[in-house]
Amino acid sequence: MKRVFRRVVKLFRQVGVAGRAELQAFARRGKLRRRTVLYESFAGNGVLCNPEAIFREVLRSSDLAELRHIWALNSLSEHTEVQQEFAENPRVRFVRRRSLAYFRALATSKYLVNNATFPAEFSKRSGQIYLNTWHGTPLKRMGYDMPNGALDSANTLRNFVAADFLLSQNSFMTEQMYEKAYKLRGVFRGLVIEEGYPRVDRQFLNEREAAEARSRLADDGIDLGNRTVILFAPTWKGTDFSSPADDAGDLFAQAQALQKEVGEGYRVLLKTHQVVHRFAADRPELSKILVSNDMPTNVMLGLTDILVTDYSSIFFDFLPLDRPLVFFTPDDMDYSASRGLYFPLDELPGPVAHTVSEAGDAIRSLSSADGDESYRAVASAWKERFAPYDDGVAARRIVDLVFRGLTLNARTKSLAEDFRTSMLLSLGGMRSNGITNSALNLLGAIDHSFYDVSVVFNRPRRAQQLSNQQRIPVEVRQFLRVGGMNGSKFTHVFRRLQERYPALRRRPETMNEQRMWRSEWARCFGDSKFESVVEFSGYTAFWASLLLHSPGGFRSIWLHNDLALEKSRFVGSRRRMKRSLPAVFSLYRDFDSLVSVSASLARINREALGPPYGLRQECFVFARNLVDESHVRNGLASPLSSVVNYHNEDETPEQDDRRWIDELQRVDSVWFTTVGRFSPEKNQARLIRAFAEVYREHPVVRLMIIGHGPLRGELQALIDTLGLSLVAFVVGPFPNPFPVLAASDCFVLSSNYEGQPMVLLEAALAGMPIVSVEFDSVHDALPDSAIRIVPQSDKGLAEGMRAFLREEVRPSFLDGVAYNRAAVVEFYAVTGTQRVRDKRSI
Repeated sequence: MKRVFRRVVKLFRQVGVAGRAELQAFARRGKLRRRTVLYESFAGNGVLCNPEAIFREVLRSSDLAELRHIWALNSLSEHTEVQQEFAENPRVRFVRRRSLAYFRALATSKYLVNNATFPAEFSKRSGQIYLNTWHGTPLKRMGYDMPNGALDSANTLRNFVAADFLLSQNSFMTEQMYEKAYKLRGVFRGLVIEEGYPRVDRQFLNEREAAEARSRLADDGIDLGNRTVILFAPTWKGTDFSSPADDAGDLFAQAQALQKEVGEGYRVLLKTHQVVHRFAADRPELSKILVSNDMPTNVMLGLTDILVTDYSSIFFDFLPLDRPLVFFTPDDMDYSASRGLYFPLDELPGPVAHTVSEAGDAIRSLSSADGDESYRAVASAWKERFAPYDDGVAARRIVDLVFRGLTLNARTKSLAEDFRTSMLLSLGGMRSNGITNSALNLLGAIDHSFYDVSVVFNRPRRAQQLSNQQRIPVEVRQFLRVGGMNGSKFTHVFRRLQERYPALRRRPETMNEQRMWRSEWARCFGDSKFESVVEFSGYTAFWASLLLHSPGGFRSIWLHNDLALEKSRFVGSRRRMKRSLPAVFSLYRDFDSLVSVSASLARINREALGPPYGLRQECFVFARNLVDESHVRNGLASPLSSVVNYHNEDETPEQDDRRWIDELQRVDSVWFTTVGRFSPEKNQARLIRAFAEVYREHPVVRLMIIGHGPLRGELQALIDTLGLSLVAFVVGPFPNPFPVLAASDCFVLSSNYEGQPMVLLEAALAGMPIVSVEFDSVHDALPDSAIRIVPQSDKGLAEGMRAFLREEVRPSFLDGVAYNRAAVVEFYAVTGTQRVRDKRSI
């Protein structure tokens, strides 16, 4: 009964999700409301920050009276004060963030204003104008400058490249954060506005505004009296902005201790970061000192005499007031190590305190008549550098530019120009396999001084994928695909049917299909454009279709194997690519080049796929995969004790019989070794049978099979059946198998077919003699190096191993540097990037 209930609940949930998707898709088909502005601040945490200041400036502008304003709030039962303020204003309304009304506003509002990020579903439509105001000049490191920056910044990067305008408080923010930390040079097509921060306008209070602000605090139970106001305003802590640490208790204790330290002549108030406020709002002990989240921070700064902060960007806003600053950083060592800062603490425009006692001493010193002089000059220099345009009228200038189109004399910068050739590579699932290793090798070899490289892949979740993601060179921009496609479920059902039954694919695409793919491109890449678009994974119709909808660029797709044979390959007990690969084949005609990974493989694919799919012969080209020579050579130099298993998430973890390590080090044995996935096309069973023949004649021989895959149990069973369990070993997977190669005597390959057998290149770097059965791409697998090629049979492979024992198979060799140099030139040629560079040089 419980099972039935769960199924019913699941069904209702799925129906609800589908219905919601249809309503969102319907909203996205609606006309833009050209007189509507949608505002959002800190994921709906209030009417706050730069969006609030811009909103109020537009609202009081008589020439913009036709505009209607929608605010997104995380809860309509909260933030009641601001809702009451505008309850009688027909031009202003509020929607709950992530409601259907919210998504309708997000899809149809002409203007979008946000100080952080819209959610993963956001895909800017043609005609929308998106202003991202961000929420502060960074003191702490941002974007790719953070640990795990590419992962943590995925949605931020998406929002930035979709924006028409990015607001910058100063040139440092433009260069250090936007251009460098988020790698926007070359991909951001909008304008960076350097006109100051609108929110700072609000802290220049006249007498009436100051009285209103004090009254507002009094209504919340906070009486300032005539005391000197100290605002304690620390930043959020934790590793993820969307789920910060709850340190409200610690903050209360610190504020209370600071109040005790400075005495009754001062009034210490606490202003938490907006994303932390929910932890503090309901704590009764904070009620008399906590500044409400609905109280604009900069209005509070206008009442503040002394600001105490840590690593928060709030102090940049405070600089124009020419009032004392204290930096309270009891955790500076830990914070600098985990997050990092752009400036040393001893260069900041105020004293740095590590204890409450030190903070109290600093406050008393700054409050004295002559104690402020030592920091006044430093603070003045910081003000000139970081707040040059925060003069009280920044909001008017921003509104002039964005809403009135008055660009003349506006301080703007473009980041679009980059002399480098831009390219985008799709990397697939980022699992540990030959395709991923080849992609990582390629990314490391590309000359990043001439090529601006971006990659795209689904957000990695598993340890194996995360490990590979961390190997991507720092020069490479990473677009992590988060969330799912927008659009009607009916359109997506038909898309999936096309992937299963390629004959259903319509040419030309319907308007709905074009809209769906254009929307997904915009959702992933905003307004970015690339001169070369590379579908390097090559196995899924989704990525191939998405990259074919790039706005221009030379488009290429990789063919990593004999794909006609791959289509029929069994994975486990199923031919899983029987339908998926033909869906990819049906897209080939729209690519500019179809790139196999060897000359022989290009011929095989051209003959097998060209005629059936009406493909032009000249589109079939080749570019060899690169080898990571340093990784291999470092691995070869590692001790055998460093070889450890890692858990492959696709299968039950195995515990290897570690006796093979001792056996491998014996001088009286001869080891044949192979590396590859345990799957039918690798045919390690043939190798085991051939080895059994040789072992009967030469008892000194041993066999090592390294890898992972669904046939592991079958291979071990065959070894046991043939009585080889003491001399043949199935082991792995190993992140670093190369110490085993270094200790082995001969590399053996028994595959039915291969694309470009990268294991042979790695064996050649190890200087190993190589025996391989014959398949088409083995003949050009290694340049200028011998491979003993034998018939594709048990007998032929056994004879090849005997030839090694007779010393008739000489060691192989590979000049990795020369090989990679030639291979990367081939890559440039087949992806159109060399052609782009040649045109630019004319």
